[in-house]
Amino acid sequence: MQHFLIIPRKTISLLSVVTVYFFTYFGHAQTELLYKKIDTTRLFLEVHTPEKPDASRKYPAFIFFFGGGWQKGDRSHFKYHAEYFKQRDMVCILADYRTESKHGTSPFIAVQDAKSAIRYVRKNADKLGVDPNQIIVSGGSAGGHLAASTALLEKYNDPNDDLQIDCKPNALVLYNPVIDNGPGGYGYERIGDAYKDFSPLHNIEKGAPPTLLFLGTKDHHIPVVTAEYYKMVMDKVGSRCVLKIYEDKGHGFFNHPFKKMYKKTIQETDEFLQSLGYIDEQPLIQVN
Repeated sequence: MQHFLIIPRKTISLLSVVTVYFFTYFGHAQTELLYKKIDTTRLFLEVHTPEKPDASRKYPAFIFFFGGGWQKGDRSHFKYHAEYFKQRDMVCILADYRTESKHGTSPFIAVQDAKSAIRYVRKNADKLGVDPNQIIVSGGSAGGHLAASTALLEKYNDPNDDLQIDCKPNALVLYNPVIDNGPGGYGYERIGDAYKDFSPLHNIEKGAPPTLLFLGTKDHHIPVVTAEYYKMVMDKVGSRCVLKIYEDKGHGFFNHPFKKMYKKTIQETDEFLQSLGYIDEQPLIQVN
């Protein structure tokens, strides 16, 4: 039996303005929004909204960037985080960005795309049902670098963006993030002397948003001392930084396949967001 989808003309007109797809994900309808087009490349935001959103309410936005060394990966990396936090009354967004393996692009371009994504969300806050003053940005590994970069780096803005729209998030949640790109740090061989403008650790200033940072003691990419120094600099400029060190855990320990650590880091992320007043104090759901 064949099934056909009939789309009203008004809907077709809307699709000509912004590309929107609806699909089933974990049994719930989700939305995919085109936020950036570069020649034939299209970059999307996968939006997970609360199951029964209140149209009169503006929700916190929780944006995630996948890891992969700026070389590979896809936005499904944080799909389980999005499924959990949308049930905590947040609008969760999984973001595309250009990578070396798929697009032949550099880490600098990835930062531009990350900033474009935040600007898109802030510009379209009303349409998305989010509070533009409650935007939390997160990521793992190189995705953590991109999250931190949207908050801390002045350079690497897409010239086609409306730079009047602030790309700085209101809070950061960083999972074993690449935060030091200087000599001896991750990616220095690709970044070179540009690290002075590209490395989050080298660009922390007063006004940096409150940050939760996770790291394992057996992470072979990010030394614990680097995370400790990051926290020290954050403390020095008067910004809150909660550092969670996990003994004997390696890179990526927080991911969903490692259920025990996944649940633990989800719980601590939840508590951090509670402390900021973004979500209710008592979670009403189980971590799956």
